Amino acid sequence: MAISEIISTFAEIFIQTSDKMMTLKRISYAMATVLFLILAVACKDNRQQQAEQLLQQAEEQFGASDYQAALSTIDSLRKVYPNAINTRKKALKLYQDIELKKAQEELAVTDSLLQAIQHDLDYQTAKVEKDKAALRATAEELTMLTRTRMKRDSLRTQCETLGAKIRYIHKKQKE
Repeated sequence: MAISEIISTFAEIFIQTSDKMMTLKRISYAMATVLFLILAVACKDNRQQQAEQLLQQAEEQFGASDYQAALSTIDSLRKVYPNAINTRKKALKLYQDIELKKAQEELAVTDSLLQAIQHDLDYQTAKVEKDKAALRATAEELTMLTRTRMKRDSLRTQCETLGAKIRYIHKKQKE
């Protein structure tokens, strides 16, 4: 409710009642009502500004690559200001952007590790096959080869999971 509406409401109260019937009690009631409405509007605007400030803080944290702090700030915004709908919608988009960026960075690191492990696995496999052919393969070599395969498989699964997460976030951002 705008302040002009509050003032017009206050004026209507005085116009509708005749001069003779207006008592001190009615004037006090009207003044209290107007004061309450002004305070309600002021508090609502203040809470909206505070929610916007939290969103701005989260954007700055995201810009500084402090993803966890930005996500925590967004969570605080959602809990403390549940009625700041427009700000929460902006925060949701930022939340998705942060999660996407985190997943992309994690995928890049995981992919690099996967390539290194695959290179190591190729070397170990060739060495073990050569040692098997010469009947010199040891239990330690075979165990190391098996563990390296397990690491590779684990990293592949992690890459696939992160890829699915990225696709899901892109899908949600289009909605």
